[in-house]
Amino acid sequence: MKLALHGHSLMARVVRSTSWIVLGFGAAQMLRLASNLLLTRILFPEAFGLMALVTVITIGLSLFSDMGVSNAIAQNPRGDDPDFLDTAWTVQILRGGLLWVLTGALAIPAALFYAAPELAYCLPIAGAGLALQGFTPTKVETAYRHLLVGRVTALTLISQILGIAFMVGLALWTQSVIALAIGSAFQEAVRLLLSYWMLPGRRNRFRWEPSATKDLIGLGKWIFLSTACFFLTTQGDRAILGKYISLEAMGVYNIAFFLASFPVQLGQAVNQRLMIPVYRDKPAIDNPANRLRQRQLRFALTAGILSMLWLMAWVGPWLADVMYDDRYKAAGPIIVLLAASLAPSIIVLTYDRASLAAGDSRGFFFYTATRASLQTALFLWGMSQYGLVGGIAAMGVSVILAYPTLMRQTRPYHAQDPLHDVIYSAASVLICGGAVIYHSAEITTALTHF
Repeated sequence: MKLALHGHSLMARVVRSTSWIVLGFGAAQMLRLASNLLLTRILFPEAFGLMALVTVITIGLSLFSDMGVSNAIAQNPRGDDPDFLDTAWTVQILRGGLLWVLTGALAIPAALFYAAPELAYCLPIAGAGLALQGFTPTKVETAYRHLLVGRVTALTLISQILGIAFMVGLALWTQSVIALAIGSAFQEAVRLLLSYWMLPGRRNRFRWEPSATKDLIGLGKWIFLSTACFFLTTQGDRAILGKYISLEAMGVYNIAFFLASFPVQLGQAVNQRLMIPVYRDKPAIDNPANRLRQRQLRFALTAGILSMLWLMAWVGPWLADVMYDDRYKAAGPIIVLLAASLAPSIIVLTYDRASLAAGDSRGFFFYTATRASLQTALFLWGMSQYGLVGGIAAMGVSVILAYPTLMRQTRPYHAQDPLHDVIYSAASVLICGGAVIYHSAEITTALTHF
């Protein structure tokens, strides 16, 4: 065990990086929860509904313009080449500036569409954070490329602590949702400064190398389309709900989603930063022993993440009652439904990076496009036929229907693991199904608020 923690082998770096990612994400979510509890007592539910819409739009712009710079640095053989990194950094800056302009252009149309005048000024303020993100040095991605993430985790947590303190203080002073928008931009500014100060390595310079640009665009054109689809699978529910339910109900739903999706977000963070190096450096197609190690890692990750989701399905109502006042009581039973519907996405979580590690961004796109199309269509149909229950169920059903596409994508890389999928699917049906039945009366009552 000592060698596994302190050595320089791939598995040693996997263990250390996983520990840092889990620790960092857990601490970050605890800080978010603490700020959430403070801010729900300072502000009003509608403020969280408004900020949920701001988040949907800013994340949507980010995903619809993502050229896959992070994945390119992780996957490309030139991922440590200064010219390649400087070109990637220049691309990021241009993209960040464009996103800020777009948030300003969309502010008034979004305010009119959602009948929320506050969006007209909150959206451009939050958009400033996107511009600041563009200046993030590639030293951050280099650390993730080599599974050396301890210092990155530390600076992220420090910036979050300072950002939350600033946001809470501003909320006490203004009693307005604008505190959330300014606070998010302030946090990005702190994180940017700490990235330059705390991380070792060379400073980036403006550069536009044609061959590096070609490599970025070659991978990025499919990543661009894939992340646009990823927006629909991760933010589509709130983008649609914001049009059909009140801002107060939206705020309650956002609280429920924040708590229920904690395990999913942790899984995505680990998968994003961990699995590409694993698939890249130890491909299963080269050696059966690599496939066995991937299976062991997959079983361990799924067990840990799903266990948290199963727990959330059972204790969600109690958790909401303990942490929030009566204005947010309906969030608890919604947590149960969300946890049950999110379980399939965790079961298949570790597969999609196999194709990206091999440079097959096209295959990755076809899977994300299939899943996004299914989820959007099913969400709209489910909402129209069965209300919020139908919409939430669509998130899980779409993963199941997209499963054959995912298996076709992973087959060339020997990343499939049917035994893993069957075991955890059966366990999730029993555990999450039991939670839904046990809390059925509370769920029925809560749905009247939507």
